[in-house]
Amino acid sequence: MPAPLPHEYLPPVPALVVESDDITEGERLSDLHVFNDWGMTGQNLSPHLRWSGTPAETRSYAVTCYDPDAPTGSGFWHWVLYDLPASVTELPTGAGTGPDFKGLPQGAAHARNDYGTKEFGGAAPPPGAPHRYVFTVHALGVDTLGVGSDASPAVVGFNITANTLARGHIVTHFGI
Repeated sequence: MPAPLPHEYLPPVPALVVESDDITEGERLSDLHVFNDWGMTGQNLSPHLRWSGTPAETRSYAVTCYDPDAPTGSGFWHWVLYDLPASVTELPTGAGTGPDFKGLPQGAAHARNDYGTKEFGGAAPPPGAPHRYVFTVHALGVDTLGVGSDASPAVVGFNITANTLARGHIVTHFGI
């Protein structure tokens, strides 16, 4: 039985519509979104994302990518982006990819992912069964989360959950 998805543990909230020109629900990630290290040769670009259906009281957003199937006992955080202004409802391909972060609005912050970097880190599962990658957009009721960029993904996730008004996701997969 596969591990539960992260949103299955969270308090229920209204759903956002999350769409992408790069990734599709239930489909395999392309090499655009695969890590370029750890034996992988992808382009390591964050996917294009757009969202709609947010509550009127939304004051900011967070975007995360999580692999619940990583053999760590705690999954693997590939992307933890927060403090996106409420006026932003779309991120272009590569917006979460350093060092330039083209397409990220001023004030947006990355927490450290489980690769140890403050940016998007693509798929890099060990050989075996495919892993799921859950790209989630969270509509938040605060302007900022009030956490530093050195906070762990768990601390940022705690603050995201505590302030979530609505969320939506796209679940993809990748395996070697």
